[in-house]
Amino acid sequence: MTAEVAPINAAAAAPAAPANRLRSIMAGSAGNLVESFDWFVYAAFGLYFSKVFFPEGDRTTQLLNTAAVFGVGFFARPVGAWIMGLYGDRVGRKAAMVAAVSLMCVGSLMIAVCPGQAQIGVAAPVVLVIARILQGVSMGGEYGASATYLSEMANRKTRGFWSGIFYSTLIAGQLMAMGVLLVLTAALSPEAMQAWGWRVPFFIGGGLAVAVFWLRRGMDETPSFHARTGPRATTLGLIRSHPREALTVIGLTAGGTLAYYTYTTYIQKFLVNTAGFAKDQANLITAGGLLVFMLVNPLIGAISDRVGRRAILIGFGVLGAAMTWPLLSTLAKADNVWVAFGLTTLALIIVAHYSSVNAVVKAELFPTEVRALGVALPYSLANAAFGGTAEYVALAFKQAGNESGFFTYVTVVIGSSLVVYLTMRDTRRHSRIAED
Repeated sequence: MTAEVAPINAAAAAPAAPANRLRSIMAGSAGNLVESFDWFVYAAFGLYFSKVFFPEGDRTTQLLNTAAVFGVGFFARPVGAWIMGLYGDRVGRKAAMVAAVSLMCVGSLMIAVCPGQAQIGVAAPVVLVIARILQGVSMGGEYGASATYLSEMANRKTRGFWSGIFYSTLIAGQLMAMGVLLVLTAALSPEAMQAWGWRVPFFIGGGLAVAVFWLRRGMDETPSFHARTGPRATTLGLIRSHPREALTVIGLTAGGTLAYYTYTTYIQKFLVNTAGFAKDQANLITAGGLLVFMLVNPLIGAISDRVGRRAILIGFGVLGAAMTWPLLSTLAKADNVWVAFGLTTLALIIVAHYSSVNAVVKAELFPTEVRALGVALPYSLANAAFGGTAEYVALAFKQAGNESGFFTYVTVVIGSSLVVYLTMRDTRRHSRIAED
């Protein structure tokens, strides 16, 4: 049986006008920011609502339960990546992005209005899990669709720069979540934060998602999608025709996503639970590091437009494997806010060598007809296995009295990804995005 061939729209496949291209990229990025905000609000406010949904046990146990639900959301991401990846390759990148932000809105509002375990018993954590599953499906679909969209809308000479911008919007969403946290903790008493203040950011995220829904409806579709000529996207087709590329995405993602979530989400708990900083100090240290991280991603992405993506990834692999143990072990004993900020920021600058080119590298590996699925599905599998479990694994090591075991774990996984970086081709020179 002959595979169904996607139709061609020659007029629509023409390169977008610069103004339309920029407007569409920025609209997609704004949505990415809001999705990221909604996703990371959970991690940022976990210290405050963990007791509401999991009142039993000490602080580490409560955080462990909250981290487990965070991980559940990650394991839903491959489902979203699979569904939205196929949808994005068959119907359009824009359509997948609109659907993804709608699901995120529903998940955020569910958490915002859900009563605690004291009011509805075991139903409270059940609702929390369902909401995180919806958000996980959304985030899994969002990443593949928006990374593909941005890579296809950017021109050939600046794709690395726009890949850095793409990740900066993810960081900006997380930074915005931290900003809301800092404002609320300054304005409200600890009792008010514990009682209801943690719900505010989930309402904010739901409202912003509604605004992005309407914004995305007005975006242009990419020229690459309109110009596709290959067979209709299928999961089996991806596995059969592009196994090496899919495995490359899993391998290059594993170390990067583990390092990313170690230094952007778990680090807040690490500073409080291990280094002994107060919550407000940990929030400031994390927010300051994220601000620098956000600013350096486009710069490193732009450098990749000149020296290639592979060289940047190798830099992350070498520095990440060599510096993880010294950074985390020193940070665990830090007793000065500025020292902790410097160490955290250094770690994030190293991670930026992965995050800045992450989106474009994956998009450049696949042909148009399976690009959204190829970007999203293997990435989400690796992200769930290594990124989504980062907090849980770290806290489990700590609870077992062997926290340094986590440092070794991160080092080994980054080292494994380094092998992939050393053996893969440079996608800047071998890009499969034909349109400019």
